[in-house]
Amino acid sequence: MFLWRDSVRRRRQAGPVLFFQEVPVTHQPPVSSAGSGPAVLSTADPEDAFGHEQAGFQQHLGPRQLQMIAIGGAIGTGLFLGAGGRLASAGPGLALDYLVCGFIAYLILRAIGELVVHRPSSGSFVSYAREFYGERAAYISGWMYWINWATTSIVDSTAIALYVKWFGQYFHWLDAVPQGLIALVVIVLVVSANLISVKIFGEMEFWFALIKVVALLTFLVVGVCFVIFGSPNGSPTGFSLISEHGGWFPNGLLPALVIMQGVVFAYAAIELVGTTSGETKDAQKVIPKAINTVILRVLVFYVGSVLLLALLLPYSSYKEGESPFVTFFSSIGVNAAGPIMELVVITAAMSSLNAGLYSTGRILHSMSMAGSAPKFAQRMNSHGVPYGGILMTSAVALIGVVLNFVVPEQAFEIVLNIASFGIIGAWATIALAHLKFVSLAKQGRYRRPGYRAWGAPFMDWVILVFLAGVIVLIGFDYPVGTWTLGLLIVVIIPR
Repeated sequence: MFLWRDSVRRRRQAGPVLFFQEVPVTHQPPVSSAGSGPAVLSTADPEDAFGHEQAGFQQHLGPRQLQMIAIGGAIGTGLFLGAGGRLASAGPGLALDYLVCGFIAYLILRAIGELVVHRPSSGSFVSYAREFYGERAAYISGWMYWINWATTSIVDSTAIALYVKWFGQYFHWLDAVPQGLIALVVIVLVVSANLISVKIFGEMEFWFALIKVVALLTFLVVGVCFVIFGSPNGSPTGFSLISEHGGWFPNGLLPALVIMQGVVFAYAAIELVGTTSGETKDAQKVIPKAINTVILRVLVFYVGSVLLLALLLPYSSYKEGESPFVTFFSSIGVNAAGPIMELVVITAAMSSLNAGLYSTGRILHSMSMAGSAPKFAQRMNSHGVPYGGILMTSAVALIGVVLNFVVPEQAFEIVLNIASFGIIGAWATIALAHLKFVSLAKQGRYRRPGYRAWGAPFMDWVILVFLAGVIVLIGFDYPVGTWTLGLLIVVIIPR
């Protein structure tokens, strides 16, 4: 704990600096002779310099779990719940938003994938920030990311409680159960599972992702059949719906542009693939394969689903607060769609909570090993689980339980906007770390592996410019976005 306090004190005394400073590389990094893995260029190897971060972790995640973690990280509650309101605002052109944001997400995945092949680490982008820019960069990016998932844990537990309470119309005894109690039970269950072993986490994510995939595939099959053969109730389907209701952007380009700052967060958790690398068997082969499958699934599940929704009903039929899939199935008389989709959204929120506890436990462990987080975060059990960091995040999640008891109606909105900046920080860190890695490779101090990010370093700059644009859009979202952005600037910039 004293090490952490000293580290914080030193940063305050250092005065204001850039978010990311270049630091001298004091070791000669690894070079791959065959392009498939690292080999030693000199006597100092990053595996030696940063290998202590991996001490105690166990490699129990396999290809089956990694494939689903990659898919699940790219399919969040934003599609199942948020796409309805966005369709109503932006129109069918929303599919283009998902396509653009999905492409950026894939670029980020490729960048983290190359860094993972370079050096697998449970510290993920925080460890890479430390390697290429020094401890200050790791400190800022790590704590921003922790704030994201800590606040997201409040959002997720609150959302799950709200969705469970929705079933009170079918099970009246649920009306008598406090929303806060449901949130508490959810947190206890997910935390307990995370504390057992990484294998349990992997299995939970596998089944959560599978449920989401099955739900989307069911919709896609039914929707395509209706577009080809017509709706059973005789209502029109197909591209004529788009042309007859104002075209692709019926409300103009501006709403579609503004909504992009919300769409991008539908892909939150894609960076989880990097965090799992330190606990994955043969990570340097398994993770690139998992990443390569993501782009096709993004096209099918996100772009395909949103486009299909626009081909099945007029965009104005969808509304805020209701799953667009429920809207569609209800329009054809499938009343069971509501309860089924509520269950799917619950599993998506459970998946997010599960992933947040997992990733912050590993990130805090990495930071603690370098003195940038309390020493308690270093603690691990006999199964290689960093329970110290997980419990620290859980403590914040319990604040959400209190909010659910005190202000159940406002609990969701209170913390939702803060979480988004942690994701932007994580993705920017990945792009910056990869940018420096490529730069050092050009100097001959690293050799890039066979698995490489597309178009580097140009695409790294594309990612950074895009994320800067998202921040600008959030800032224009007055008053919530403007005040949140201002608050974070005051908190993050050292004085």
